[in-house]
Amino acid sequence: MAETFDIAKLTKKERLALIGELWDSLAPEDVSLTSAQEAELARRMATFEADAQRAVSWDEIEADLDKR
Repeated sequence: MAETFDIAKLTKKERLALIGELWDSLAPEDVSLTSAQEAELARRMATFEADAQRAVSWDEIEADLDKR
């Protein structure tokens, strides 16, 4: 018999990591977007592509947060 997994016993950090693992386990075709979400995604990508040189990597953001 499988043991029950109690998510409530996980720390916030562990729950967030689990959310990330679950999200990463999905393929793009597993996630359907509304037309409004598609439009917003297209808008954000256009904004990024117009000024990609100013983008900051997640590693840089994380390092900056760790300094605080």
